[in-house]
Amino acid sequence: MGSDSYGSEYGSEWWQPHRHADRRAVLLTRNRIQAALRMWLTELDFIEVDPVGLQVSPGNEAHLHGFSTQAIGNDGLGRHMYLHTSPEFAMKKLLAAGETRIAAFAHVWRNRERGALHSPEFTMLEWYRVAEDYSVLMQDCAAFLRLAARVAGAATLRFRDALCDPFAEPERLSVADAFTRYAGIDLLASISPTGATDADILRAQLVGAGIRSAPDDTWSDMLSRVLVEKVEPHLGMGRITILDRYPAAEAALARPITADPRVAERFEVYACGVELANGFGELTNPTEQRRRFGLEMDEKQRVYGERYPIDEAFLTALALMPAASGIALGFDRLVMLATGVSRIDDVIWTPVA
Repeated sequence: MGSDSYGSEYGSEWWQPHRHADRRAVLLTRNRIQAALRMWLTELDFIEVDPVGLQVSPGNEAHLHGFSTQAIGNDGLGRHMYLHTSPEFAMKKLLAAGETRIAAFAHVWRNRERGALHSPEFTMLEWYRVAEDYSVLMQDCAAFLRLAARVAGAATLRFRDALCDPFAEPERLSVADAFTRYAGIDLLASISPTGATDADILRAQLVGAGIRSAPDDTWSDMLSRVLVEKVEPHLGMGRITILDRYPAAEAALARPITADPRVAERFEVYACGVELANGFGELTNPTEQRRRFGLEMDEKQRVYGERYPIDEAFLTALALMPAASGIALGFDRLVMLATGVSRIDDVIWTPVA
């Protein structure tokens, strides 16, 4: 069952009884998958928390866009606030407070995002492990994909014509190796030993590989283009791909790899060419985090003409936060792949009109 059958009226008339009847089986499967994941987390002693969505900052990543609002107090004065793009800041404050293993099914809001895989409001499953290596999160993700498939009665995950066997051993592939394999580009040649990037070196490689680039493209712009056009279509085909060791310049919230500071403890999980999760060995240095947030907001100002405030309480809490690993998984996307539907609205009980 896919929303394409509903035509252009689907988004605004999902409550019609005949349409709800068509959607209901998938929505009930969503509930069963959520219940199974909750049980898995409970059995491993995770505490489910419920972070509020209203925050002083929606997050500080250049290309994520928040919804803003005014919070008016009893004195009638307004304060500019945002709906979070992730529960990350709130959950890390709980780690600073002493929690060691937490998880949340959180509603999050991202502006400028709408499509088959994007909804302005969606559900994110985010979880953290104190004093555990980020590779453990990769095992968690693989277990969740297998569990979702079993609950849905699916032998494979599916998105359109792409298939992925969640029961096969996942492939773990560095970003640099993926660029070499699928685009013929030596990504690390454009990164200095300190992690600084060189757009000219990367641009020359794009030209040699026949990949378009604009004169004003930044190194990050070009990396994103290669990733989207040349790499992502190959990931998670047949089996899960764990795309690991992102360049440090693309991992503002992650620890650098000690043996090679050009790359960081960041990975993403793909199935059927769809990104499902984004995980980190968490950065806990507030001074370095402030610097990285500043760079992200400078880039946001350059591209979009705006910037978001920094959550000062988060940086204060970061100084108290123990070493930890954390990850966010797009729960709706996981349900999509387990049930084989083609649009995210099909797995949301009341989709945004």
